[in-house]
Amino acid sequence: MTTLHYIYDPLCGWCYGAAPLVQAARNVPGLTITCHGGGMLAGPNRRAVTPQWRDYVMPHDHRIAELTGQPFGEPYFEGLLRDTTATMDSEPPITAVLAAQALGGRGLDMIHRIQRAHYEEGRRIADVPVLRELAAEIGLSAEAFDAEYAQQAGGPTQKHIAQSRQWLDRVGGQGFPTFALEDAQGKLGIIDIGPWLGNPEHWAQALTQHIGASSPAPKIEADGPVCGPDGCA
Repeated sequence: MTTLHYIYDPLCGWCYGAAPLVQAARNVPGLTITCHGGGMLAGPNRRAVTPQWRDYVMPHDHRIAELTGQPFGEPYFEGLLRDTTATMDSEPPITAVLAAQALGGRGLDMIHRIQRAHYEEGRRIADVPVLRELAAEIGLSAEAFDAEYAQQAGGPTQKHIAQSRQWLDRVGGQGFPTFALEDAQGKLGIIDIGPWLGNPEHWAQALTQHIGASSPAPKIEADGPVCGPDGCA
């Protein structure tokens, strides 16, 4: 079995841009996906929404939309990015993903729902009540989600983030998203997703061909668009 390691952050715009690639990879036979939440804006890197922050991220978001076709909603541009009471914090949504994964392997579903809530709907994905609503929308019991969220919050999430950073270093990634293939013998190869952004069908074909050929994991210089470990640029 081949594993696709997906090192992401819920507040990484390029991760949202790559979401169709992740969805396509889920349908590739013989491939499993393991998610590693990197905590780009967690802990001391949390930041409040300010006019300066809005001016900083909007050009990047427009470029992501242009290159990938991913939609960015007016509630995000004209709502959330103008809400100076909102805080950008990666840790709570990563906790929610870990909880969803523990509740029947729904982590990827939670990632995609969180991304849409943030970038299309302009919702505050660092707020636990919002995360609870999103969990319900993907079919998780509110009571079960609350209990598992409490189990994963704090130390377990911070440990996961630290381990994800170790994975980023291990595969030689420069930021988020980073994708790496691991074959059955444990050989790792990083993949530059730049050529496939906006083209999930060809991406899935390339993954299928690689797995079918049983070739060594590729060693490809990952110089495609990414958010840095501590913020998008």
